[in-house]
Amino acid sequence: MATESAKAAMQGGANAAAQWQARWQELPANRRFALLAGLAALLAILVLAFLWAGKPVYKVLFTNLSERDGGLVIAQLQKLNVPYRITDGGAVIAVPGDAVYTTRMKLAAAGLPKGAGVGFELLEHEPLGTSQFVEQVNYQRALEGSLERTIQSLSAVESAKVHVAIPKPSVFLSEQEKPTASVLLQLYPGRVLSPAQVAGIVHLVAASVPALDDKSVTVVDQHGDLLTGNANAENSGLQPTQLAYQRQIERQYQRRIEEILAPLVGQNGVRVAVSADLDFAKTESSSVQYGKGQVLSQQTRSSNGSGGAGPYGVPGALSNQPPGVAVAPLTAPVASTLSPGDLMALGPTLKLLAPTQSSNDQTTNYDLDKTITHTVQPVGVVKRLSVAVLVNDRSMAGATGKVTTQPLSAAQLAQVQQLVEDAIGYNQQRGDTVKVVNMPFTAEAAPSTIAWWRQGWFLTLMDGVLRYGVLLILGLLLYFGVIRPMLRRRREQAPAVGAEGETKAAGGAGQPAPRTEPAVVRAAEHHEPIVLPGNPLETDLYVARQLVMQDAARAAQVVKEWLANDRERGA
Repeated sequence: MATESAKAAMQGGANAAAQWQARWQELPANRRFALLAGLAALLAILVLAFLWAGKPVYKVLFTNLSERDGGLVIAQLQKLNVPYRITDGGAVIAVPGDAVYTTRMKLAAAGLPKGAGVGFELLEHEPLGTSQFVEQVNYQRALEGSLERTIQSLSAVESAKVHVAIPKPSVFLSEQEKPTASVLLQLYPGRVLSPAQVAGIVHLVAASVPALDDKSVTVVDQHGDLLTGNANAENSGLQPTQLAYQRQIERQYQRRIEEILAPLVGQNGVRVAVSADLDFAKTESSSVQYGKGQVLSQQTRSSNGSGGAGPYGVPGALSNQPPGVAVAPLTAPVASTLSPGDLMALGPTLKLLAPTQSSNDQTTNYDLDKTITHTVQPVGVVKRLSVAVLVNDRSMAGATGKVTTQPLSAAQLAQVQQLVEDAIGYNQQRGDTVKVVNMPFTAEAAPSTIAWWRQGWFLTLMDGVLRYGVLLILGLLLYFGVIRPMLRRRREQAPAVGAEGETKAAGGAGQPAPRTEPAVVRAAEHHEPIVLPGNPLETDLYVARQLVMQDAARAAQVVKEWLANDRERGA
């Protein structure tokens, strides 16, 4: 029983193999080749995926390292036994993805990468007993390294080197010297720094060093070209923001003049040039003024006294002086013998002889007026304006329609000048000047006199249209003259797709196959021309033979179906 089951299984496997082989034989040659190529590609992809899965995935560890830092990092990786790869011409160092962060921490512990220069981390581990000279040198090295790192963060700068000269401080003001700095830039190929970027680097360095002036910073590129000299020559001592502000002020005055004169002489009939002298100096002033004042309070004190003067002065030998000579009245009688009337008569004389004392004090307090003024002059004040206006002759249409030009009269020029002065806020005290000139423009200077097909905008438009139009015409000629006929010829020569399948389907259904389809299929498979017989019967026989040769099993099945149909009809 088991033997029969094994035989049945073997027979079933053989039948399945025969069916797969028969199906494989039924496929056209091109489809067989496509299946084989697909299986080969799938097998190759599986092998590559298996090999790729077995290899570690490398990720970027560091990029854009200097040669010195790159060599130190590679040496440390070799000590740590970490596999690495160098790509992009040495600019990228990659390690296995699962070891990226641990490797970075280990390298950071070893102080790698060091970068372009040391920074303020140099001062973190100052040993005890370091002299002042060494501290100053380390500080200067840290400052220079920090500036180098900051400048290298710019997109156009590949590397930078900064040198700062800091003089020794002096107690004498006349002997004090200011620091200076120089910057050497290594730019990327094809990159150029604009004057504004150079000024930004200068300000960055000057603001990082105490008492360093912008004019004391020198910037040089890798070719030895002085960049700060070019920036100063172009800006004429002005900073980029100040120069932009000056040009903005000049354009504003120019637009004002053109807008006010355009209705009189036309938009293209006036040319204006404005030169503004601005004061960018920051000025501060303080003043104190006192007025006449008024009386706030007044105190007066007076005292009078008469009688003999007592002792005075400091007690001692110096103040112990003998009394003066007594003066006796010659006519004065003895007091005891004078009557009251006589005493009254002698009263004035006695008063004159008696000593007297008097004093007067007066204190007056005034409240004074006090005015304190602190003035800060605004930056960018217009010091002087110089305006030059060139006006074209006025165009006038005559009775015949002919356009003629006529110069402006003296009164009209005076009115134009007055309009310009009012538009700019003319101030004679600050030295403003306005010059108005009336002269005829040439044909090139007056776009309104040029025909529209000769103007610049039309020529530019036609240049672009012709350029792209020629390309479009060439593309159309190439498509309709070369590509389209080739595609049409290829479609005409291509064999009919699926002709063999349709023929076999028609034979399986018991229907006679078309006469031309088998011939076309065989011709497509063997690339040989087939000549069909002229007799229809012979043609059918030839087609039947070809079908039997291609698939004998299916042909036998068709014959069986024919015989079964005949039996059913006979029954």
